[in-house]
Amino acid sequence: MSRTDQAPAPIDHAPQPRGNRAPQKGASWERRLVARLLASVGNPPVRFVLWNGDQLDPPNAEPIAEVRIHDRAALIKLLLDPDLHFGDGYTEGRIDVKGDLAALITETYRRMSTPAGRSWRLRRRNTLSGSRDNIHHHYDVGNDFYKLWLDERMVYTCAYFETPDATLEQAQLAKMDYVCRKLELTPGESVVEAGCGWGSLSLFMAANYGVRVRAFNISHEQIAWARDRARAEGLADRVEFVEDDYRNIAGKHDAFVSVGMLEHVGVANYEGLGAVIDRALTPAGRGLIHSIGRHKPMGSSRWLESRIFPGAEQPALSEMLQVLEPHNFAVLDVENLRLHYAQTLRHWLDRFERAADKIEAMFDDRFVRTYRLYLAASLATFASGWAQLFQVVFNRFQNNDIPRTRAHLYTGQPRSPW
Repeated sequence: MSRTDQAPAPIDHAPQPRGNRAPQKGASWERRLVARLLASVGNPPVRFVLWNGDQLDPPNAEPIAEVRIHDRAALIKLLLDPDLHFGDGYTEGRIDVKGDLAALITETYRRMSTPAGRSWRLRRRNTLSGSRDNIHHHYDVGNDFYKLWLDERMVYTCAYFETPDATLEQAQLAKMDYVCRKLELTPGESVVEAGCGWGSLSLFMAANYGVRVRAFNISHEQIAWARDRARAEGLADRVEFVEDDYRNIAGKHDAFVSVGMLEHVGVANYEGLGAVIDRALTPAGRGLIHSIGRHKPMGSSRWLESRIFPGAEQPALSEMLQVLEPHNFAVLDVENLRLHYAQTLRHWLDRFERAADKIEAMFDDRFVRTYRLYLAASLATFASGWAQLFQVVFNRFQNNDIPRTRAHLYTGQPRSPW
């Protein structure tokens, strides 16, 4: 596998023809098209090298990375749909990046008024059968693959870095404890989790807060892993992992929690999710939804939705409230952990790169390039502000059993009631 596309890698800063990127007299039409493309995204400090030897350097700046386009067809596709065809061109090896891939995408996103590819379009529907197919596409790639770059508990959601030097393992434990404190869990309570991944939060809640948990997930491989962990940790009597869709949740519970599932529900199904939460919670019940989001309503990346997360939608906060408002839930707290997710992705990308040779042996070079780009682009989206990470805490609107302050979240002291 070629290592010219890994990050970080040095850039050759030897003197190069400079000037601005405006098409020069006598310049090839390919060079003119690249100059126009770069201008449309704010002229990021990137060097472009074409298959014919043409080279464009950023005006009045050193390049942070070098993009090499290996054939004319790849360039034409890139001009027609930059988001979709940069991704496809990169994964096919028709486009290479020398230098820091995440930094390249971050700087490009920062200069754009609207990120490329964020268009509204027909996406795979999240019906009962469609959701199972969509989840299988991403999460059932294989547990051995995810073990190579996630933390030891296989937590595949945003971590919470209480200190700058916290390890990924420490930050994931801190996130799970933070969620439990926000939910104010007490021993003996019943919790339902929608979309439990490999089961880490459910097991953490049961082991550390003494609650009973029913956790729902439609990924067969994840559920099998979670059940094995529950037996190994002696928690099988307190945590029930259910291989079923969240729409089939039944019974009454003291708390509802969903971490990283709302992105797979689809805005059209939000009111239906709210109905599920409404019937699942006791009159004094409360809940927390943790989800990737946007600062305003917008479409998803065409490449990400097509190649990585079919059916995925990242809602604005106003759209998330469509889950709660029709069912008389009141929002108690909203927190944005965007930069925590950027840091989480830096850890994931670094671990992924260290395991790249093993991953290529498991799959192939195209698979490695696809997931490298996915992780780097996701990091860039959070670092540039085009993606947010919301945690929303809620209860029934007439319930006054709420803390007076947020002190219990940070001091470890008992909550101060009204």
